[in-house]
Formats: sequence, C-alpha cells, structure tokens
Amino acid sequence: MEELLKHLPKIKIPGPNNKIYKDECVFSFDTLLSPSGLYVSLTSFLGFGVDHVLKYFECTGNAVFLHIKAIKHEVKVDKSEDGPDKKITRLAIGTPGGFNPDAQKYIYEEQYQIVILPDYTTYSYPNDDLPQKVKDSVQAILEAESALKIAEKEALSNTWDGEARSITKHIDLPQLNNGKKIPPSGWKCEKCDLTTNLWLNLTDGSILCGRKFYDGTGGNDHAVAHFQNTGYPLTVKLGTIARDGKADIYSYDEDDMVEDPNLAAHLAHWGINFDHMEKTEKSMIELELELNQKFGEWIAMQEGTNKLTPIYGPGYTGLINLGNSCYMNSVMQMCFIIPDFIERFVNKAEDIFRQNINDPANDFSVQMAKLGLGLLSGKYSQQPKSKVDADDSQGISPRMFKNLIRRGHPGFMSNRQQDAQEFILHLINILDRNSQGQTNPADCFKFKVEERYQCSSGKVKYTYRPEYLLPLTIPMDMVINKEEVDAYEAEKNKSEEGKAKLDPNHVVRPRIKLSSCLETLAKVETVEQFYSSALNDKTTATKITRLASFPDFLLIHLKKFTVKEDWTPVKLDVAIEMPDLLDLKLLRGYGLQPSEELLPETTSAPLPVVYDQALLSQLAEIGFPIEACKRALYFTENRGLEPATQWLMEHISDPEFTLPFVPPGMDAKTDSSDFVPNQEALEMVMSMGFTKEQSTKALKATNNNLERAADWVYSHIAELDTLEMEVDAQPAKPQYKDGNDKYKLVGFISHMGTSTMVGHYVCHLLKDSQWIIFNDEKVYLSEKPRKELGYVYLYQRLDK
Repeated sequence: MEELLKHLPKIKIPGPNNKIYKDECVFSFDTLLSPSGLYVSLTSFLGFGVDHVLKYFECTGNAVFLHIKAIKHEVKVDKSEDGPDKKITRLAIGTPGGFNPDAQKYIYEEQYQIVILPDYTTYSYPNDDLPQKVKDSVQAILEAESALKIAEKEALSNTWDGEARSITKHIDLPQLNNGKKIPPSGWKCEKCDLTTNLWLNLTDGSILCGRKFYDGTGGNDHAVAHFQNTGYPLTVKLGTIARDGKADIYSYDEDDMVEDPNLAAHLAHWGINFDHMEKTEKSMIELELELNQKFGEWIAMQEGTNKLTPIYGPGYTGLINLGNSCYMNSVMQMCFIIPDFIERFVNKAEDIFRQNINDPANDFSVQMAKLGLGLLSGKYSQQPKSKVDADDSQGISPRMFKNLIRRGHPGFMSNRQQDAQEFILHLINILDRNSQGQTNPADCFKFKVEERYQCSSGKVKYTYRPEYLLPLTIPMDMVINKEEVDAYEAEKNKSEEGKAKLDPNHVVRPRIKLSSCLETLAKVETVEQFYSSALNDKTTATKITRLASFPDFLLIHLKKFTVKEDWTPVKLDVAIEMPDLLDLKLLRGYGLQPSEELLPETTSAPLPVVYDQALLSQLAEIGFPIEACKRALYFTENRGLEPATQWLMEHISDPEFTLPFVPPGMDAKTDSSDFVPNQEALEMVMSMGFTKEQSTKALKATNNNLERAADWVYSHIAELDTLEMEVDAQPAKPQYKDGNDKYKLVGFISHMGTSTMVGHYVCHLLKDSQWIIFNDEKVYLSEKPRKELGYVYLYQRLDK
C-alpha cells in the first residue's frame, strides 16, 4: 500500500457539482464493455481508454484510477413463460424507463480494480485494506450519476421526446353545443374508412384520421385539413386516453404535443369519462420508436430487393442514432471524407488532446478529433467473430460530441428531428469560432457569390458575399416526364377510389435535370425598388447571380422544403437527375468588364428607408424574422399586411431571407460607430457577468443575435478579458479557394419523410470507387444508390 499512500494527497472525493465521466473515454469511444475497460481518475474524475490513460498520467501526474470493466452475459429466456411486454415509455437510451432492446437478452457484470500508473500496479476492490479516502472516492464515483446521463436528461427536459410537454394556451377552449356524444369504442374517420390513428377535435367533436407517417402508414391527413378549414386547434388521439388522465394531445396552431389541465372537462363535454377508458393504441412516442426500429429493412428496400452487404474497417464506422440525431450523423460522416477535416483534427489529434488535457469533454476540437479518429481508425468497425458479437451494435455513440455541439442552440438541444442543411451551417459557424489563428477546415466549402446589378441608367454595381452551400430552387415547370407522371397520378387516384393499392416499389416522380436548377439560378432577375446612385432615386434593375470562386468541395442544397398556397409546409417529392461529373462554367462570374461603367460612389445621403412600425410589429408577431419583415415592407412599399405577408411566403426560401437587410443598390454600413446593440439583448448578455463593452462587442460580432452572442462570449473569453474600447481594426478580407469549375459527385445526404421535423437521414459516400450507404450504425455496400432522391450533395473539384 506504500505506493498508493504516496499519491493520497492528490486523490479527491467527488461532490454533487463534480462531473464524472465513467461511461466512456473522453478521447476515444472505449467504454466499460471494451476489452480493456475504462480508467476513471480519482483526481479529475475523467475516464480514459487504455490508449490514452498513460498519456494523461504523463501530462498531469495524476496516477490513481478506478478501473471498471463490464462483462456481458447472455440470459437464457424461458419462452414458455408468458408475461406482459415492458411498456416503452421514453425515447431516451440509458435513462430510467428508457428503451433498451437488449435488456432481456443480456446482463452486465461490472468488475473493479484500483490501478496506479505508470506500472499498472493493481489492488482489488472492494478491499478493506484500502485507505478510507480511496474507498470514499470510489464509492462516490460508483454511486454518482455520470456526466453523460446528466447531459442527456437536461436535453430531454421540456422536449416532446422526453414526455415533458408544455401546457396548451387553449385551457379555456370554446366547445360547440352541437349535441354530439362520442361512444367509448367503434370509432371511424368521418372522411374515410380508417379506424386507427384517429383524433377527436375537442371544439366540434369531429373524429378524423391523422397525418401519414414517413413510411407510408398512418392516416390520410383529414384531421389537419379540418383544422385548416375551421381553425379548431386542439385534438386528442382516441385510443390513448387512459383512466390515469393521460392522453396524446396535439395543438395545431401551437404545432406541438401539449398538456391540457382541463382535459377531463373537455372530454366530458363529448360524453367521455376517464374512468371508463382504457389505452388501446400506441402513443406517438411508441409509434416513433416502432417506426425507427424498421429503418434498417426500409433502407434496404430503397435499393431494391437485394440484401445489402455490411462492410467493416477503417472509414466504415457507423454512428449510433441518439434520439433523432440521424441528421447530425449524416453530416459528420460526410465531413470526415474531406482532407481538410482529416488534417485539422485527425492528423493533429495527439496535439489537440495534450493541449486540452484538463477539460476535454468541453473542448470542441477534442471532440471533433475524437469523432474523426473513431470514424476512420477502424477500431470500432470490426467484423463479428461470434453470435454474441453479432448481436452487439456496430458503430460508435457520439454522445459527448452531440452534447457539446448542440449546447446553447434551442433547436439542436431538443431530441426532435432537425434539418441537415441547417446543421451544416451551425457546424460551420462553430468551426469558424473555434479556428482563431488556425486553419478552418470549413474553408474548403466557402465560395464567393457575385451579384451584378444594372439599373435603368445603364451603369452597373457588383456586390459579393461568402456562402458555404449553393441553394438551388427546383423549377417544377421543367419536368421532363410530365406525361408519365400524369398517367401515374390518374392511376393512383383511381386506385384510391377503388381501395386498391399501387405497387410501393413502383413510384413515378416528376424528373428534373440539375441543369434546369442551375439555369434557374443563372437567369436574369428583375429587381424593383433599386436605389441608383446615378439617378439618386429608386428605379428598376436587372440582377444576375454568378460564382466568383469555386471551392475545393461544393455543397449543393436542393430546396425541397417549401410551402403551399395555404402556407402549409410541403416537401417536393421529385427526382433530380444529378450527374456524376458536373460542369459549372455557366455560373462563372468575371467581375467588371471593360465595356461596363460602375455606378458612382454615393456622395449624398441615400433615400431614407421608412418602415411602417405597426406593420413591422404585426409581421414579427406572426413569427417572421425581423430582417425578413423589413424586406417585405420595403418591396411592397408599406402597402399593408396582406401584400407584405404574401411577399414573405413567396421569398421564404431566399438564401438572404434572415440576413440583415440592405436595400438593393445601397451599401451596408461598415463603420463600427453605426452599430447599435439591441437593448434587451445587451442587458441579457450583461446579466451573464460581462461588461457593457464586452456585451456590445459580442452582439456586434453576431449581428445582434442573442443566442449566438451568448455562445460567442464564452468562446472569446481571452479576447474579451483584454478588451479596451479602441476603434476596431479593419477586419481582414475573407480568403477564398478557387480553381477549375468541373466537379465529381462524392457524397449525398438523403431525407425520407414529409418534413424536416420527421423522417430519417442517410448518407451515401464514394469510397475506393464504390458507393457506401451510412444508415446510422449500419454501414453497407450500396447496390443501387438513389442519387436522384438526395437533399444535400457534395461535389469535389477536379484538378483538370
């Protein structure tokens, strides 16, 4: 015990505020189930796999660890014994009541030792001879909840998936006295023959079927259509009403699952008594779980009847889906085929780990390096050698990375499905903030957009802005198989009337060439209300959009999500013919030409921009971003709420929709003295303990975006600590990579579902001249990659 006693002063007993990483290595994806187990420091309470524990000791001198190893044993189940299946109550994995498909197949036996480095001297545990301080430290570690589970619970709080729903605003819901009484059973949709997935409208007592699920099952959307026609918002799913007072309640105008404290009274109005009800249908949470479990087979069907072949080894590691994180998994798989990401994080991983040895779980570079190594090493993608191994989930669980990258973002903090395109921009934003003084790997995506304006004076103006994705509108008037689509739709309508079913493997979608999308981007646009410095007045101008640079890797975003005329969101179910080789010469911008004359620099104050403040407030209350509202009022000349709203709906997918508004023809203000912080946002940032000057700088750096400013201040602490109110230095001009305008398709992310908030994402990547499909933890050789059904595409620039 002498060796242990000399390290006793550095051993600590964790308290309630200490974070304990005892589930997974902070530098790798080794866990308790790994062959070498996990080493938890009795000083810092960080956990390490065998590949990193010695390096940690060398950097810190912390020598004493609790070694935890879990042994998996198969449970022999007596199938002759009948018993109720355990009720699935939550989507969370690893939390009390959480869903664990292996729970009845295996048990896990944990074994403990005290280990002292560097010689790996071991002592058994429990052991009465151990010093009391060591025993107290170990006991506290074993009894404490792990940092990862605490973070997961925090993320689940107040989210739909965590069953913590907000109280509806329709507590005092008006209900019609139309004489309707709802029987306790025997329900059927009033618009079709469906007898499942039925929703009772609490205003008028209508019973109608719900939305169609993303696998094609579910309802026929009659309940949502009823809301659109009547405005009656609150519904309850029949079959989920139980005598304990619980039920699935959905509010259409709040667009969320909610709680209704007055549900008993609202149901009693229609003759429904809680005491006489039994739950007979699966809740929405249970249905989502069930549908998610079918994805492996569903993905296989997307590529025909061929049985997909799993593939293992370096670069073929899957990512386990952590509560609707398939959007994140697909994006990160795509990033780590790019040399810039590999060089920045994987090749320099050891340096990154050593520089951030004390707080690795909260360092973005560490978690990026950990993820990259996990995906590319092959350590966590090995062909199973036995039946027990085959039952184990392949792939890695990116819990630390997910907890870190979504921190502070209300959308990504939830366990709801999110948009992969928005996540790409979120990731790029974080990369930019964490690359001060270092190469930003996201620069491989960055390109310069050139916009050329020519007003009625004949003179021109060029503006430039950086972009990371090329958004393409889908021109539905350029379908190349219209006759085939019309015939299919007629047959589909005929089959629905006759209750027959079409072959689900034979779907005819409108087909459009990518070249048509590119031509739509390149066409000449007419711009109203253009301020001409030559005329010192508003006039009409033409606008042409081109690319002034071509990045190493081009991300193309097909704008499949749009809105109908009634403002309801819709996803375009189209097939875009994406070429393997892409020539973008059509989009090359060349800047000012010898025959062109620039509009003069503004010497007098431009025309004042006046917004009707009452209309601006009304539009903002509807939910539109304030900068988009300014755009709408400018281009509709403050004519009223309806014209402005119509303009907003027509332009909601414009790439600059939410950016700070600068009227066309006018120059954006660049003088730092012109910046005025939003007073409410300023006070919020100052309430975090920052000075007025520091808070102002944060808001200026994030265009008065409170959410981003709160994140910005914590990633620029050193800069803010030395801040003086000097005049800001002129910012460096952005640098752009440029080269050939010819590209090769190397990856694409596909979305299956009716909106970005439901469904599933998968990623296809071209590796070693063959297409691979990454469906969360499952990685297969792709037999028939459906390139035409993608959502975000990755093209690599060719050298020649």
